[in-house]
Amino acid sequence: MGSAENAVSKATVSRMPSYLRYLKGEAGKGVRYVSSAAIAKDMGVSAVGVRKDLALVSSQPGKPRFGFEVRRLIEDIEKFLGYHRWTNAVIVGAGGLGRAILSYEGFENYGIHVIAAFDASPAKVGAAGGKPIYPMERLPDIVARHGVRVAILTVPRAAAQSACDDLVAAGVTAILNFAPVYLHVPDGVTVKYEDLAVSLAALCGAGAGDR
Repeated sequence: MGSAENAVSKATVSRMPSYLRYLKGEAGKGVRYVSSAAIAKDMGVSAVGVRKDLALVSSQPGKPRFGFEVRRLIEDIEKFLGYHRWTNAVIVGAGGLGRAILSYEGFENYGIHVIAAFDASPAKVGAAGGKPIYPMERLPDIVARHGVRVAILTVPRAAAQSACDDLVAAGVTAILNFAPVYLHVPDGVTVKYEDLAVSLAALCGAGAGDR
C-alpha cells in the first residue's frame, strides 16, 4: 500500500474489500456512476462514513448528481490495497477445505495467485481445480522459486504447529490459519485466525437475538 495508508485507520482499510466487492457487482450490472449515498444505502452503512473512506483513496472528486465513476474507483481501491501487485500464496492441508480453497477462483480478483497446495499424505498428492498438490518435501523449493510469502493453513489441530514451523522455515511471513489452535511464530510472522465453527455459532447467536 502507498503513503495514503499512513493516514487511514485499520478499520477503514478493513472496509475497503467490502466496497470493492460492491463496486465490482455494480460494474457487472453495467452501472457507470455511483454515489456514496447509494453505496451506503445498499450496504447498510453510514453515508458519512462511506464518503470519508472513499475520499481518502479516490483519485476523483465525486460528480454532483452522479457520484464516483465506478471503474475508476475500483482501480483506486485496488491500487490502495495493493491488488495491482500480484501475490503468490500456497495452501498446506489438501483435505476438503484445502481443496475447496485451491479451486476457488475469486482470489484472482484481489491480486492473489494460490499456486499450489501441499499435504503430508501421499494419497492426496496430485491436483485439484487444475492446480498441483505437492508432498510437503517440496514446500521449501516451491516457496523459494515463486517468492511465496503468504500461506493458508487447513490442517487438523494436531498437525498445525508442525506445518506452521515448516512454512516459517521455508520463508512464509503471513499465515491464514483455519486450524482451531493458537500458533507460536517468531517475530516478523503474522498469523490471522479463522474458525468457521466460532463464526457460525456467532451468526446463529445473532440470528436468535433477532427473533
